[in-house]
Amino acid sequence: MNYDVNEIRSHFPALQSGAIFFDGPGGTQVSQQVIDAVANYYKTMNANTHGAFATAQKSDAMIAEAHAAFADFLNARSPDEIVFGPNMTTLTFNISRALGRWLNPGDEIIVTHLDHDADISPWLALEERGAIIRWVDIHQDDCTLDLADYERQLSTKTKIVAVGGASNAVGSMNDLKTIISLAHMAGAVVFVDAVHLAPHSPIDVQDLDCDLLACSVYKYYGPHLGVLYGKYDLLDRLQAYKVRPAENTPPHKFETGTQNHEGIAGALAAVNYLASVGEKYGAPYAAQFKQFSGRRLHLKTALAAIKEYEKKLFVRLMTSLREIPGICIYGITDLARFDYRTPTVAFTLDGKTPREVAEHLGQQNIYVWDGNYYALALMDRLGLEGQGGAVRVGLAHYNTVEEVDRLLRLLTEYATRST
Repeated sequence: MNYDVNEIRSHFPALQSGAIFFDGPGGTQVSQQVIDAVANYYKTMNANTHGAFATAQKSDAMIAEAHAAFADFLNARSPDEIVFGPNMTTLTFNISRALGRWLNPGDEIIVTHLDHDADISPWLALEERGAIIRWVDIHQDDCTLDLADYERQLSTKTKIVAVGGASNAVGSMNDLKTIISLAHMAGAVVFVDAVHLAPHSPIDVQDLDCDLLACSVYKYYGPHLGVLYGKYDLLDRLQAYKVRPAENTPPHKFETGTQNHEGIAGALAAVNYLASVGEKYGAPYAAQFKQFSGRRLHLKTALAAIKEYEKKLFVRLMTSLREIPGICIYGITDLARFDYRTPTVAFTLDGKTPREVAEHLGQQNIYVWDGNYYALALMDRLGLEGQGGAVRVGLAHYNTVEEVDRLLRLLTEYATRST
């Protein structure tokens, strides 16, 4: 595999600090291309939209190109199926409220114990309209979704299914095509939380046939910005909560108010950065995506190349992580099943709280998360919420073998140290 991680790292100024960033599931570092794009927005086009002057027109053109770029990233049919917002959580609350107009008392919504709370609380809020929430359980031994339980929960009363593409806590990837197909057979709308999936695997919303899908650009090398995909017909039929002067067509009716233009400029740069990765390293994967061309092809091959690199790195991490004394790993640990997970792992160490482990590593300039990472339902289900959650290590496409080995060495030393 012709993947030069040192060349990749050269695009990220923060990596020159000497710190080791394993905090990617909470937010990745950004490329110089993104930094430059944000600065350039302020320098050359800082204005509100639809003005009769140059900077407003430049903003309009940039925003239109950003919609097109994310249509390419997700393989949407049209740029008008892409909605920008402050973050995935806010977008999900907005869309859940709009969908809630269609609900009647007794209608059912399915959520799962595996999900981030941003794909749970917005749907729980619809209990105020009389909706009934159905919970899908997990297999605790490997933290995967119980699809048999999912099928049991589906009925003619199911109106919405909310499911994650991958767990931000333990990395488990869901069988989205099966989940979506079964939901549609029941007549339900499917909302996919792809925040943790998007940095690690190509997404094709047309192939998945999901109705709605949301992700966060800051999880894949861009600024803090949320992105929502929706089938145009669905977005068009939904009644948005908006100000009266705002346009009544998608995506504009869901982008009410002045958007984060500088963030959108940075998000466009993040997509173009990923496309450049595909141009350099994606050729071996092009045959898998022969139906695509141009930026769409480069984006798909970039994520395929990244997925392959991260998998090899993660195998190295997991192989040795399992041997550390007193460790308990949550999620899939079988190397033969790594195609069904992202390179993110959660664990606990005997005799040490997750915060103590994270603080110890932080003192060594290794950045990892501890707690529940807003995967509250999962931590409750695993019995970890009252114990400080777990330690989370997430690999990104800019991490190295040397960084993984340093983490493993320090964890082993810390685990075996007498208390």
